Parts: sequence; C-alpha cells; structure tokens
Amino acid sequence: MPLPVPFTFSQASLQDHQDCPRRFQLRYIERLSYPAIESEPTLENERHQQEGETFHRLIQQYLLGIPAEKVSKLANSTNLERWWMNFLASFNFDRQTDLLYPEMTLSAPLAGSRLMAKYDLVTGSPENGFTIYDWKTYRKRPRNEFLVTRLQTRVYRALLARAGAHLNSGQPITPERIEMIYWFADFPNEPARFRYDPSQDKRDWDSLEKTAKEITAQASFPPTDETRQCAYCTYRSYCDRGIRAGGGDTIESELTLDITLEQVPEIEL
Repeated sequence: MPLPVPFTFSQASLQDHQDCPRRFQLRYIERLSYPAIESEPTLENERHQQEGETFHRLIQQYLLGIPAEKVSKLANSTNLERWWMNFLASFNFDRQTDLLYPEMTLSAPLAGSRLMAKYDLVTGSPENGFTIYDWKTYRKRPRNEFLVTRLQTRVYRALLARAGAHLNSGQPITPERIEMIYWFADFPNEPARFRYDPSQDKRDWDSLEKTAKEITAQASFPPTDETRQCAYCTYRSYCDRGIRAGGGDTIESELTLDITLEQVPEIEL
C-alpha cells in the first residue's frame, strides 16, 4: 500500500519510522487501530496519560487568559495539583506584555510533501529571539543526550526557522535566535535547554528531506531489529513480537505516553 499523497509528516510519524518502519506503515499507511496495550500496569498508565492531557490543556487555557485561580480548580488529582503548582512557581509570563503563542501550528513543504508541528508554546519577539517550550509529564527525567537526538527536538527548531516569519516581522527566524526548552512537571528545576545554530539547522533539514524522500519511495517497511522496543508497541501482535506489554518503569514506556496537543481534548472551564 503506497504512502497517501499528499502526506503530511510530523515529528511523531518520523519518530515512528525511525524507531520501526513497520509501525509507521501500520499506523500511517494502513491506519490500523491499536490492538494491544502499550505497557503495564494498564490502568495506572492510562490515568497518567489522561492527567498529562489535562495538564497540557490547563496550561493552554491559562496562557490564553483564563485566571490561574479558575484553572486551578481543575487540577483535581494529586499529580495534577503538584504539576500545576510547579508550573505556576516556575513561570511568570506576563500575558499583557509578553508575546505568547500557545498551541501554535506551523507547516512547510518538505521534499514534495509537508511537515507540520503543533507547539505547546512559542514565545519571543524580533528583538529578543524565540523560545519553544514543550511540557513533559515523564516519571523519569530523560538525559539531554537522549532528547537532543529525538525527532521532536530537530523538527520543532528547524520548522520554526522556516515557517515562523509571521512571528518575526515577516522575516525568517535565523537559527541562532531559536532555543527549545523541555520543562518537566515533576522536575521543575531541571529543564532541558537546546540552543540552535546554522550548522545544526542545515544538518537537520537535509536529514529530514532525505528521510521524507526515502519514505515516499519505500516499497517495504520491515519491523525493527531492536526487539526490546516491541514490548512497548501496540502493534507487536502484527509482527509476532509477543502479546505481553512491557513494564511501566522504563524510559521507553514513558516515551509512549508522550503528549502532543493533537491528542488533547477540550475541557470545560
């Protein structure tokens, strides 16, 4: 089955292909539903994911102007209350003067297809440069060396440099004026910060274009040789890679619970 045309790539789809071409095929080409749970214990991980979705939406509503005291009423679990208090203690955005762009979507052409990203928050100005914020609710704080290799880090910065001109008085944002910050709700004093520069930008975009061309021309999508990843894949039964989910105490399982705003439903305030 060929890749749908036109196809819009995202950091999630590119990461899936890098991790396992077969998973990319099943999820984005064949569009199969999830036949298996990702990791154990199921109920605990489902609850954690739902709380992560709600946390993202609370921040979005707050940044759009809903008073903090009203938003706080919806932090109705131990995790949500802790994350929300950590957020308020860590950030002091002035919604009257700071330029804040929550839940912003950018896209640009990529090797005959398109690349799209939905940002938790972009803030900045033509005078001061721009910062990408991404909120994480991981139970464990990943190493920076791991995060810098993720497609999200590479896609979000490269795409802002190519599609963010409307934030910068109509001029492209040069890479050296871009920074990406992962903020961890359970580790509020340990953000991961990644500055950008022209050499990184060229490397990233060349790699993204090369990958998009290869995927578009790809005739087969074999499963990964890294079989340890299969324990955390919802499609493992399609590849005869087992029926038992992996444990929920490793960083691999945490990454399956990564939240993007495409996944986050509206909540009533």
